[in-house]
Amino acid sequence: MSPSASRRRRLPVGERVAEDVADAMFALSTPSRVLILGLLLSGPHSVTELADGLEMEQSAVSHQLRVLRQHALVAVVRDGKRRVYTLHDEHVVELLEGALRHVEHRRTGRIAAVRRRASR
Repeated sequence: MSPSASRRRRLPVGERVAEDVADAMFALSTPSRVLILGLLLSGPHSVTELADGLEMEQSAVSHQLRVLRQHALVAVVRDGKRRVYTLHDEHVVELLEGALRHVEHRRTGRIAAVRRRASR
């Protein structure tokens, strides 16, 4: 076992935990929700700011935010009349950053494999 793997704390994966993880992953299964979370990595944003940044309709952003809130991935606070959204907590930051690293690692590996095949 690698040193980094041995440092990781192993959590039990029972049926209920597996269902909860699958439910959380469902919330990440739509590119628009991942884009919203990506913007929220940089800090809090209102629905208007998110809609403008993503060039989406506010109603579509609001719908996706509702799903993200239901899955405890984003939190909302009132700032006067505005509702400002943030990532729910540091665990969501870690989850998103881990997913982004995983995708980058896969892409890098695929690019290297294509280059190896092309150089044959």
